[in-house]
Amino acid sequence: MLKDELFGSHDTKFSTVEPIHLGDAHRCPQCGEPIGMLPQVPPFRGVLELYGAALGDFVESSGYDFLISERMAEAFRAEGLTGLLGFHPVEVVRVHRKRRGPIPSTVPRYFAVTACFGRGAVDEARSLIRRDEPVTCPECRGSGADTIHGFTLEPGTWQGEDIFRPRGLRGDIVVSERFAEFVQRHGFTNMKLTPIEQFVWDPGHKGPPAPSS
Repeated sequence: MLKDELFGSHDTKFSTVEPIHLGDAHRCPQCGEPIGMLPQVPPFRGVLELYGAALGDFVESSGYDFLISERMAEAFRAEGLTGLLGFHPVEVVRVHRKRRGPIPSTVPRYFAVTACFGRGAVDEARSLIRRDEPVTCPECRGSGADTIHGFTLEPGTWQGEDIFRPRGLRGDIVVSERFAEFVQRHGFTNMKLTPIEQFVWDPGHKGPPAPSS
């Protein structure tokens, strides 16, 4: 699982500014329901909000988009990794320092990207996920999660993307072992990687679901 490193030394966020242009929603080819939020389309303009000591290589934004630094974008392409879409240049209007400290004298170039919707599907039987409603469509598996206490993918569904959003958990980003090694080797910042079997998200402190009978 890929998340930003909240409260880390490179904790950075991005807020878009008006005007914001939105495209058409992705729709499930089987049930026709929209998949996720409306995607933002270029141009991308906004404010970097700096909470850490320095700007990060990975920056969360609104919707399914996030920012990566130019050095990360170049390395991703050069090494032939897969799963990122877009690579739209971002205009940084300003840097807003959210905690004490100097504003950076230089700001790296950023690109707006999104992780593709992958074919990898959550294995409901072998995952510890509380759903707010049953999964009804076998294709998109669009159903929200109340809690996650580790999950796994159905064997044979992942098609090798290095970064993607899985069916059944479209709001989360899964990465390959190769991607994790890529991040570690280059020292990219503001990225927290957790094995999916150990990932916990439980904002209401409800605990894991009861075992199925």
